[in-house]
Amino acid sequence: MSFNECVHAYIAAKYYVCLTEAFGDRGKEAFIHGTRYYAEQRGRRMAQRAIRDGVPLTFANYCRYGEWEETKEAEEAGLSNRSVFLSYAPDAVRKITRCPWHHQFQVMGLDQTAGAEYCRHLDKAIARGFNPELVYEVEQTLQTGDCCIHRMKNADFDEHTDLTKHPEHIRSFEYHCAHSFWAFREVTSAVFGSRGDRVNERVLRDFARDYGQEMADTLMKYENTNFHVCGS
Repeated sequence: MSFNECVHAYIAAKYYVCLTEAFGDRGKEAFIHGTRYYAEQRGRRMAQRAIRDGVPLTFANYCRYGEWEETKEAEEAGLSNRSVFLSYAPDAVRKITRCPWHHQFQVMGLDQTAGAEYCRHLDKAIARGFNPELVYEVEQTLQTGDCCIHRMKNADFDEHTDLTKHPEHIRSFEYHCAHSFWAFREVTSAVFGSRGDRVNERVLRDFARDYGQEMADTLMKYENTNFHVCGS
């Protein structure tokens, strides 16, 4: 087993379960806050690279400066993202019909709970971190319909625009999983103190049980990583 999209979804789902079981509605609010905290950090790293390269913080560059690419594991399992643009003007509207995160939430029986909240907030928060003046709307998710509908208001690209991601900015799913884990961990401890620390211990223990101690130890190696800045 290696780090991939489904492992990434597992971490979020496990935090949802542990937080809501321990703290009820406050746990749910902390989960939503943690999702946004994680996503906005990711968007800000993307923006920092774009600013460094002297390009504007537009939707086209939001797409180009994305940090992840599909893993071979997701592709070989038939779980990789499948999406098409339905329109480009006046808004860019993307339809997503298959998603490995959605699959993992379903496998865990958490599609209508953890999955619904995560997918409702994640992409909007990434865009907000990249440029809060961009308007990114998630109109529908796979939890509420047969596809996700994402709308980028007044996007600056069309079907002829090259939106290829810069390979030098792609980060491994080991990095992304560690980032997710530490973002939720920081929020959980900040909000709930010592009781939050026990939630963090439970998440890590369950992760080690399901994915092995070596992968759990790898997450912990990122303890001193500053996920707020792009680094390179």
